[in-house]
Amino acid sequence: MLEKLGNAIKSGIDKIAGAIFVDKRTIDSALKDIQRALLEADVNVKLVKEISDKLRHVASDEKIKGIDRKEHVIKILYDELERILGKSHAINFEKNKCQKIMLVGLYGSGKTTTIAKLANYYAKRGFKTAMLGLDVHRPAATDQLEQLAKKNALNYFIDRQEKNPVKIWKKYKKELEKYELVFIDTAGRDALDSELIAEIHELNNVIAPDYSILIMPADIGQAAKKQAEEFNKIGIQGVIITRMDSSAKGGGALTACAETNALVFFITTGEKINDIETFAPKTFVSRLMGLGDLEGLLERVQSVIDEKQEKRLKKSLEEGKLTLLDIYEQLKAMEGMGSMKKILSMVPGFGQAKIPEELLGKQEGKMKKWKHAIDSMTHEEIENPELLEKQPKRIQRISKGSGVSASDIRSLLKQWKIINDFAKGGINPEAGLSEKQMQKLAKKFGKRMKF
Repeated sequence: MLEKLGNAIKSGIDKIAGAIFVDKRTIDSALKDIQRALLEADVNVKLVKEISDKLRHVASDEKIKGIDRKEHVIKILYDELERILGKSHAINFEKNKCQKIMLVGLYGSGKTTTIAKLANYYAKRGFKTAMLGLDVHRPAATDQLEQLAKKNALNYFIDRQEKNPVKIWKKYKKELEKYELVFIDTAGRDALDSELIAEIHELNNVIAPDYSILIMPADIGQAAKKQAEEFNKIGIQGVIITRMDSSAKGGGALTACAETNALVFFITTGEKINDIETFAPKTFVSRLMGLGDLEGLLERVQSVIDEKQEKRLKKSLEEGKLTLLDIYEQLKAMEGMGSMKKILSMVPGFGQAKIPEELLGKQEGKMKKWKHAIDSMTHEEIENPELLEKQPKRIQRISKGSGVSASDIRSLLKQWKIINDFAKGGINPEAGLSEKQMQKLAKKFGKRMKF
């Protein structure tokens, strides 16, 4: 949904930006692309008309002269898209304090998966997190929670025998007080019926959660408005919208929440554990328009690299000796961040770049091969890659063991050598590269540059 919507909006912007004069014909042509994209994303027809009328008015305003008109029209589009998506709102959790977050929603909304994503997201940011399973109606819920916890090294509490969620809470209450953030999975239903309302009210009274958050799939579109209104009556503080990567109705869900003043805290954009991001309309629109989202990119980096890895890399850089373990951890982190295309869309300037799909796929493939090669190395080889250059037979052994060609392994060693050369020059991670290192980098690329 995001890619399709973004491409259509960028197509409209390109027509405006590339025009010599911004006249009625240019605006009408660009608006067709933008209107089609918004309607396909299930944005309310009334909101689409409001945006169209504003853009037409700006384009016909004689007070705006020359090229500034293009920039003004694009800015109006940016501001309007941001307006219909509602306000940005973040959850500010405290350290050294037990806070309880209860997630509610209907069947199939993705509560259990989202709980694991949240627990992982905040664990990577230094919080002590735990998950508690109180969905006693869906037999597979406890199994799913356990599998996600074990796969991602997360703390979890479940009771397969007990069928009373209140009793499960009381059983683990004392132990859960040791954690800073406790994410609670609750039961769903096909609809918000009296039975579900009674259960949520009872859990609210017993647990007294700091936050009650509604999990809502993007594919319900504008029906999100009714669901947000219904759950608002039983005291939710915000919403997390799931499946934003695959649904054509994601725009409807987001705008419907904005209309009901339901704050969207997060959106999930894929099946991987790190495919969750805080929802900020400003950066969301920026990415849709091909202008990048550096904040979102940094957030994604933070989600895949924990403090321990960060300290290790910093130490290696300061000491001027990078090993293949450092390279391996970065490759693993890149893999966890999603596709190269997704990452580049968040870098300002790259969002509109026409980079061939096969080139991105080739680079991703090369990185996977490097990771497989490192998996087949001994600890000694990982810590001292120069051994591979001195003893080529080691490369042949690694090649056979990993299924990666010897030339790909040499390519990995070449990359390690370039990075290590800079590290030997003494990189301060906070200060960046020195003038000498910048000159060295320029020379590597066969150009003379002045700094």
